[in-house]
Amino acid sequence: QVQLVESGGGLVQAGGSLKLSCAASGLTFNSCTMTWFRQAPGKEREFVVGITGTRSASTRYADSVKGRFTISRDNAKNMVYLQMNSLKPEDTALYFCASSFSGSRIFTTASEYDYWGRGTQVTVSS
Repeated sequence: QVQLVESGGGLVQAGGSLKLSCAASGLTFNSCTMTWFRQAPGKEREFVVGITGTRSASTRYADSVKGRFTISRDNAKNMVYLQMNSLKPEDTALYFCASSFSGSRIFTTASEYDYWGRGTQVTVSS
């Protein structure tokens, strides 16, 4: 049974930082692409950043977070992380971890992902 469990969300002031974690189990983690999406109230779920399961661990970022967010993974621990710096009120959303068996590609469409966590809330106050 595949499980993705996010943690690390919270309330932070604009300009602050948070680090999200996603613990994965039940899948061959090092061959999966892992991605973070987010969804704000009344909006569609949007791609934030992804990292491939290949040795190169290629990454892809949404323009809105480039230079502020950093994704990383620890294959030994089946963990993926999202370091978020210089947070803005518009980053407020429920953040989801997702996995794809296509470990060499990073899709930006939610429907391409096989498994999802339940999300962790990030709220950035102005």
